[in-house]
Amino acid sequence: MSGEEDPPLDVHHYEHRGKVPWDIQNYWSQRYDLFSKYDDGVWLTDDAWFGVTPEPVATKIADDIARAAPPERKILVDAFAGAGGNTIAFALSGHWKRVYAIEKNPAVLRCAQHNAEVYGVSDKITWFLGDCFDVIKSQLKDLAPYSVLFASPPWGGPGYRSASVFDLRTMEPYSLTTLYTEYSMFTPHVVLYLPRTSDLNQLARTVKGDRPAPVMHYCMRGASKALCIFYGNFQFS
Repeated sequence: MSGEEDPPLDVHHYEHRGKVPWDIQNYWSQRYDLFSKYDDGVWLTDDAWFGVTPEPVATKIADDIARAAPPERKILVDAFAGAGGNTIAFALSGHWKRVYAIEKNPAVLRCAQHNAEVYGVSDKITWFLGDCFDVIKSQLKDLAPYSVLFASPPWGGPGYRSASVFDLRTMEPYSLTTLYTEYSMFTPHVVLYLPRTSDLNQLARTVKGDRPAPVMHYCMRGASKALCIFYGNFQFS
């Protein structure tokens, strides 16, 4: 483990399985999928393990957004930064003039900031502690004409795993309608990271106008991990 700073309270860098709480041991066994530089001192709260996008998936999403976004959109807003998985991938892509990352949990935000330092991209990211809707409206509103917004929101617990088709109206704490309505007032270019079983009919009905919104599944080892829907004028060849 690199670095000399000790993690703050409720933040951990587990080095041995025996120290890992039983309910996240399965995630710890996948730690190098989540962060390839885990051994360099990645920090996580115990709850943050559940929400991290696997690094190869985060990298592919970052590449796809950079490739398809309108050229005048050079700001990336990550509305739910979590422990930094997607935020770091956006910064590493080299495409964005600036990445703005929002997280409302102070301990998780500290993890994200530290992990960005581990990956050498902390100078490319501006961090905000607070509610994403409030931060976007109050502190980022002037960036709207230049921004793409990415959101990997909480999905409301493990129930989505058992549903053959996940009802996005029941997603907690924010439904699909709430997310799309709030974010589309900031920018028409919105990318949502959602459960792989999300109801595609609900996704389609959310779109305003006749233009279809591309949906992409992101897979690892032949299995879909999640999907992204790209609202707005994204150009995929």
